[in-house]
Amino acid sequence: MSILIVYDSVFGNTEKLAQAMAASAGSEAKAVRVGEVDEKLLTAATVLVVASPTRAFSATPAIKNWLKGLRSGALNGKKAAAFDTRVDTAKINSRFLLVMVKLFGYAAEPLSRMLAKKGALIAAQPAGFYVDDSEGPLTAGEIERAQQWLSGLLA
Repeated sequence: MSILIVYDSVFGNTEKLAQAMAASAGSEAKAVRVGEVDEKLLTAATVLVVASPTRAFSATPAIKNWLKGLRSGALNGKKAAAFDTRVDTAKINSRFLLVMVKLFGYAAEPLSRMLAKKGALIAAQPAGFYVDDSEGPLTAGEIERAQQWLSGLLA
């Protein structure tokens, strides 16, 4: 099974998770920044994970544009899932932020829908992993939680 994790990262937190997940999945897994993905890597992958930090309640433009640019059916038959990094609203005392999150959400859910539109078989619920502040660092335990999420996807 060949696993490809395509990610974008602004402050390095999403990249840390993607690299840790790939390392935990063995030699058949590769984490690649979105601008470095080529057709050969994508074609060879049997499992695709797409990851982005949540920026302005959405995925980064680079990830969205990459997915939009894939031809229709490019992901047919591939197991896929999406995750994002986000601030835990329970730790921030802001009614405004809570309302905005309820209205617009996070990056992972729309990414999962985009994967499905390109023909992927969604194999796991979209996941969100927490950072302690807008620039990070990752909340303690999130790397392990992300590795467990990937293990569940691969099972």
